[in-house]
Amino acid sequence: MTVARTSLRQRILLALFGYVVALTIIVGAHGFMVNEYAERLVWRTLLDSELDHIIDRSKSDPSYRWVDSDSIMLFDGRGSQPLPQALDSLAPGIHDEFLLDGIERVMLVREVDGGRMILALDITDFEQREIDMGITVVGSAITMALAMGLVIAWVVSRLARPLSTLAARIARLQPDRSGQRIAVPDAATSELVVIADALNDYLERNDRFVERERAFIDTTSHELRTPIAIIAGASAIALEQDDLRGAARGQLTRIHDTARDVERLIGLLLMLARDPARLATISEPVQLGPLVEQIVESHRHLTHEKDLSIDIVISSAAEILAPLPIVQAAIGNLLRNAIENSDRGTIRIGLSIPATITIADPGHGMAPEEIGAIYARLARGGGGRDGSGIGLDLIGRLCDHLGWSLELRSEPDRGTIAVLRFHT
Repeated sequence: MTVARTSLRQRILLALFGYVVALTIIVGAHGFMVNEYAERLVWRTLLDSELDHIIDRSKSDPSYRWVDSDSIMLFDGRGSQPLPQALDSLAPGIHDEFLLDGIERVMLVREVDGGRMILALDITDFEQREIDMGITVVGSAITMALAMGLVIAWVVSRLARPLSTLAARIARLQPDRSGQRIAVPDAATSELVVIADALNDYLERNDRFVERERAFIDTTSHELRTPIAIIAGASAIALEQDDLRGAARGQLTRIHDTARDVERLIGLLLMLARDPARLATISEPVQLGPLVEQIVESHRHLTHEKDLSIDIVISSAAEILAPLPIVQAAIGNLLRNAIENSDRGTIRIGLSIPATITIADPGHGMAPEEIGAIYARLARGGGGRDGSGIGLDLIGRLCDHLGWSLELRSEPDRGTIAVLRFHT
């Protein structure tokens, strides 16, 4: 499953924008609490001063009577007139945003001479202005947050641009080219220089390694192919002698066949050492139907000492573009494994679209852990191998190398089914 990844720039932007939003909310909440505290302090000071003035006037002038205005009202509970029921339960102190007769007021309640006096101030207009101011402040905060977000995005883009450029240059590196290096501008940070220097050092060492590997492959190819070719040629000449005895002829035949197998193995290992893109230059059209019949005929001698037969079912013609020796070795190795691990019965080989080879044997089968080991590109457990062939683990490597797929289905004592699907 492909994991969706975000860029470093996006993560920094998200973190900084989240910080700006959180800071804006915290400052706004703090401002609201300070405003509420200051507002209560102003109301208390204003109403305390007004109520003190009323009390002082009442004491100095017994004939003084308070007259309510449009914005402020006095409720005096010291006389015979009781307080309104809505105000009777109020405790001494300031009560903000108290709704009285449908009007929002701030109430000051004070115990005076065994009774209570309540001064009520109409704050409807003030509250409306406070709401308008709050909307203005919120709008300003949002505008400021957006503006800061744009500035942060621009700054982060400028800071992350060298890193993005370096990542793009690394992505353009091609594994089949030598002499590639990562260049950094003079204004690059010290961290980017360290990364580029480390990567350039790795590329240089990799170039030297690839050069040594190619030289080794070329030398090994010549040094191994020559003696194997001599052995195969000499054994072929010896097998042409008419006076060769049966036992000796059998041993020479085995030497000749083994030499050819080793020659194919060397060719396959050299193929695996090449880049998959370079294999396209040596690929050729391969007709799978005639090739399967040819491979079966060349392996029938392995069934002579067993009660085995090989049945071919070609349901359709199929052609692929691939290196012929690799296709021969892959199919031949699967067939050889089927023969080696079967004692009696019929091995069935099928060719179907799209370019799929199926080999089913009636042999010993494999345990699930053996199948898992093969899929892990390890050598298959158990006996039945004489050391020839390239092994199912290398077949798996070939499939990975060329875009083919190998599927194995098996049960102990029930045989094995190998399905090889070529890339078309």
